[in-house]
Amino acid sequence: MDRQTRAYAYGLAAVALWSTVASAFKLALRHVGPPELLLWATLVSALALGVTLAMQGRLAALRPASRADLLRSAAVAALNPFLYYLILFKAYSLLPGQEAQPLNFIWGLVLPLLSIPLLGQRIRWPSLVALAISFAGVYVIATRGQIGSLRFTQPLGVSLAVGSSILWALYWILNVRDPRDEVVKLFYNFAFGFVFTLAYVLATGQLRVPPAPALLGGAYVGLFEMGITFLLWLKALKHSRTTAQVANLIFLAPFVSLMLLHFVAGEEIYASSIAGLVLIVAGNLLQRRVG
Repeated sequence: MDRQTRAYAYGLAAVALWSTVASAFKLALRHVGPPELLLWATLVSALALGVTLAMQGRLAALRPASRADLLRSAAVAALNPFLYYLILFKAYSLLPGQEAQPLNFIWGLVLPLLSIPLLGQRIRWPSLVALAISFAGVYVIATRGQIGSLRFTQPLGVSLAVGSSILWALYWILNVRDPRDEVVKLFYNFAFGFVFTLAYVLATGQLRVPPAPALLGGAYVGLFEMGITFLLWLKALKHSRTTAQVANLIFLAPFVSLMLLHFVAGEEIYASSIAGLVLIVAGNLLQRRVG
């Protein structure tokens, strides 16, 4: 297997796993609330990343270079996974997965907008067209195709799903500025995220022994949304001749996810969800082409 074929294999494996997590969110949230799901998912993810570093003989890399590194990790962890996933899971608890997932997917369009004030970058008019196309998709999904009604079917859920994309974009901007090893950064993110979530769950009196389906759901999300899958994606990018050759594979995920939400989570897929997702992905693709 040559290097590029290996890159595609890693990339497709990551996309296949990411495609399942919307269904996993919906199934797990039937048994447990967003904070509890996040608690077990961050614990499993931190453990998985710690084991990965141990198997690579790199546990010494976890030793922080300075107090500033720990403070940076804690600050980023407060953003993601703590706030990001609390908001995202709440959106999934209010919306069908077929709506929450594509609404969250607009983070790729939000990123260039936030890069203007935070990174001093300029935005060109084709990027504005891409934004307009994707936000048209958001509107179609939010109104469930009743585009003349000017009324969102679930305004809080829509606001949370779109808001989560802003947090994700902020996280990536902060991540770009941190030169440390990616796996080490992820470990600290989820370790601190677990501590923050545990404190939140204890403070709100939500700590309990969850039912088995919730534990399984938390373990699945921790491994295949937050931990192992990201490592596969990093390997795909590392082996690929160019980032673009594997990066576009990510656009397969939301379409596969729709099918799984139907066949696994039992959702009836709306035509508006498909139409809106097509517009959001088209906007993302255009942004990549002109960005």
